[in-house]
Amino acid sequence: MQTIWLDGAEWLAVLRIGLGLWWLESWRHKDRRGWFERGTGIAWAADIAGKHRWGVVRTGFQRVVAPRPKLIAYVVVYAELALGLGLVTGFLTPVALAAGLLLNLLYLTLMIHDWAEQGQNAMMALISLVALFAMAWQTWSLDAAFGLFL
Repeated sequence: MQTIWLDGAEWLAVLRIGLGLWWLESWRHKDRRGWFERGTGIAWAADIAGKHRWGVVRTGFQRVVAPRPKLIAYVVVYAELALGLGLVTGFLTPVALAAGLLLNLLYLTLMIHDWAEQGQNAMMALISLVALFAMAWQTWSLDAAFGLFL
């Protein structure tokens, strides 16, 4: 493989770190007080799920999220932080990539009718998939420094 400036593994690390920064930005711009104290994030998602054309989304939301809105709010917000930190530092990278892929697919499914959300989540999921299968933790990562997942 020929590349310019960096080698292939380094470009994959750049892609992984960029995805991590994207997750960190998603965490940074969230109104955490609104999510935790007023339940704004879960209320917004409940409204979307309640109108969703796919019954499985409505039912899944009612069974999993609705009974525990505060817990799910904390899980979502801090999952985004953990994903960002894991990908930027390259720590437990395959776990972070698989979890991020799953979270993006959940977001994509919930927001299937919102073109802007579809684009963002589809691209983040694609980057996660490429980085996972290309083992993007081989360079510039704590995983490589500790000899994990090699």
